[in-house]
Amino acid sequence: MNEKIVKKFVPIAVYVLFILISLILGYGPGKEIGMNFAVFSIGMIKVLPCAFILIGLFEVWVKNETIKKHLGAASGFKGYVWAVLLSGTTIGGLYVAFPVAYSLYNKGARLSVIFTYLGASALCRIPMTIFEASFLGLKFSIIRLLVSLPLVIATSMLLGSYLTKNKYEILKGK
Repeated sequence: MNEKIVKKFVPIAVYVLFILISLILGYGPGKEIGMNFAVFSIGMIKVLPCAFILIGLFEVWVKNETIKKHLGAASGFKGYVWAVLLSGTTIGGLYVAFPVAYSLYNKGARLSVIFTYLGASALCRIPMTIFEASFLGLKFSIIRLLVSLPLVIATSMLLGSYLTKNKYEILKGK
């Protein structure tokens, strides 16, 4: 049997076997792991198809020149502002943010702006911020955003600068 296939599918087979044995024997932690996986999978199935359709439309409708102008090397600090604004409207969390980031990279966005987009999409999505403010208070949410966003932008600039100096490139798909 091909060694690559074994390396890919043996862990999956062991996981599925563990869940099945847990269900048969009534092993609580294994059943809970299986339920968590099912809930997670259903959530992804609900979000990802729509997200990939929107990403496909983004690929077709948005010109590379537009991305280069607003998020590329010549965009300056405005690129970071655009990245934060775009990330605030991203629905689906990082499941969607990573494919969008890859699309932005292919269209000519700076690495540091892409890192800002990814960091900000984990921090300041509008629905999440509203939910947070309703439980922890508006003051807390504002302070968290005012502290975390500059840190995200600063670390994105540092990481982007380092990787650009070292001529880093994301590998293209096959």
